[in-house]
Amino acid sequence: MQRGFVYPGGKASDAVRCAQAAEAAGWDGFFVWEPLWGVDAWATLAAVAVSTSRIRLGTMVTPITRRRPWKLASETIAVDELSNGRLILSVGLGAPDTGWASFGEETDRKRRAERTDEGLAILTGLWQGQPFSFDGAHYTVTPLAFANPHPPEQQPRIPIWVVGALGKPKSLARALKYDGILPTVTGAESLHPTPALIREFTGWLADQGIDRPFDIVLEGDHSEKSPAEEEETLGQWAEAGATWWMEGMWGVADRVLEQGVQERVLERVMRRGGNG
Repeated sequence: MQRGFVYPGGKASDAVRCAQAAEAAGWDGFFVWEPLWGVDAWATLAAVAVSTSRIRLGTMVTPITRRRPWKLASETIAVDELSNGRLILSVGLGAPDTGWASFGEETDRKRRAERTDEGLAILTGLWQGQPFSFDGAHYTVTPLAFANPHPPEQQPRIPIWVVGALGKPKSLARALKYDGILPTVTGAESLHPTPALIREFTGWLADQGIDRPFDIVLEGDHSEKSPAEEEETLGQWAEAGATWWMEGMWGVADRVLEQGVQERVLERVMRRGGNG
């Protein structure tokens, strides 16, 4: 199972320093969150891309429902090229309770789901090049011959992970169109699945006849665990079928500018699970 670190926030220069430390410590991926208002994720990832050489990088997650798909297509192509094909794009419907209404963003869940589906179709279509057209309820695209960019470094496409709710057919169908799932649980006390649920999901996934690589991406905070405890927990997830573990120190996300917090983040990065 591969291990990624989700940067909890701070200055772009601190993110670059953290990504370099993560690469040196042996992490497999470095991810940044994409806020509605805050340090720009894609400018940060561009800097990370040219400051590292091996580690995979990406967002955790991009709320594509509030993005112009053609703008996101441009950003992803640029970062994928700068990183020599190391980008992973994770997407979801977004979290409206993070200030969306303050900026007039769409908060209705049904319309966000529709925009997510249309946005993904446009994004992947534009990656394939011109001529491309799309006619949906929310977006219309006609072929364009002017100044078309090169395709992404990764083919047939940049890997896409999609947030998907276990037990929800429409949500799961969306994720299965792409390259991985960030599974959540709806109607439960916790949004995080258990190893038993992931084991059940991997069995269901096998029944769907998926004959291509498909990632199952889990997230949590092991910063208070000992290396041995963390390794035991990760072993349980791997046995259940998870392919990636995302370490997220969200407990310090609202204090990232306080003195000493970035040092704590770096200390955690330098301790890579039970192997660090």
